[in-house]
Amino acid sequence: MHWYLIHTKIRLERLALENLERQGYECYLPLFSAEKLRRGKLVVFDVPLFPRYLFIRLGTDDSDKSWGPIRSTKGVSALVRFGGQPARADDALIGFLKSHEQARQDAPERLFRPGERVQLIEGPFAGIEGVYQMADGEQRALVLIELLGKSTALRIEVGGLRKSSMGAASSHPGILLV
Repeated sequence: MHWYLIHTKIRLERLALENLERQGYECYLPLFSAEKLRRGKLVVFDVPLFPRYLFIRLGTDDSDKSWGPIRSTKGVSALVRFGGQPARADDALIGFLKSHEQARQDAPERLFRPGERVQLIEGPFAGIEGVYQMADGEQRALVLIELLGKSTALRIEVGGLRKSSMGAASSHPGILLV
């Protein structure tokens, strides 16, 4: 038995996993937790580590489960091949991914990191760039902006921020960036 790589249809990794497992195949979809904005609120999602790919464990003996139904499974695009041979993944890689996934379950990847440049997209300061400092409660963030030569900390809804393009200047006169 070896691990092989399956290419899935766009955003159908979980459907492919579920359908393959229902057919009796052993599969693995590496996931990590990440914060995302959904309707202006921060929500933690489990996101595939390798979008559009999952691993499947298959044997090469006649007594092993047939490879035939894999390609026609809902959510599956194809079995990945290199030079006509199925792409095989090392057992050590799968072991590493599984242990790494379990270690990261408690700490989701943050949408914004302290010190990262952000742009305010709502409220009276919309369009101004600042520096993300930290989360301040469930759905608020502390952002540092510079107004008239003085650093000012603002508490703002996380949904009112987006990642800034580096080096973009503010279009508001009299407002300097941190």
